[in-house]
Amino acid sequence: MEKLPEYIANHPWLVGMAALAALLVLVYEIRVRRDSFAAISPQDLIRLQNQGALVLDIRKPEDHAAGHIAGSRQMDSHELVKAADNLKKYKEKPVVIYCHSGSTGASAARVLNGQGFTQVFNLRGGISGWQSENLPIAREKSKA
Repeated sequence: MEKLPEYIANHPWLVGMAALAALLVLVYEIRVRRDSFAAISPQDLIRLQNQGALVLDIRKPEDHAAGHIAGSRQMDSHELVKAADNLKKYKEKPVVIYCHSGSTGASAARVLNGQGFTQVFNLRGGISGWQSENLPIAREKSKA
């Protein structure tokens, strides 16, 4: 420990790079924790659905029509701003949000939480995570 100041004085670039690496790791860890806002697994989603949770698909309508989690409700992300009015009865009930990969869903979950929704969750991995677990996808029937 006595030679630490001498080492720092003799190797400023090495010490600077080590400090930068530590800072980058810290920033990365904070972002991962922030982006996984109340993330739940596909199995947890199934359990919550069985208890009457609202499942929101915030992908584009055409993506929802191409394949979605059964029982989910499509809602554009710009509609989330008005969600407190449209979804009043779910403020105290579980609400699960999913997108394609889970990152947009985490942001949307934070928006709903800020509007007073008490049980908001994000599907970890989004619809991609759901499909990687080989869980079923519902599709819109074509109108012929």
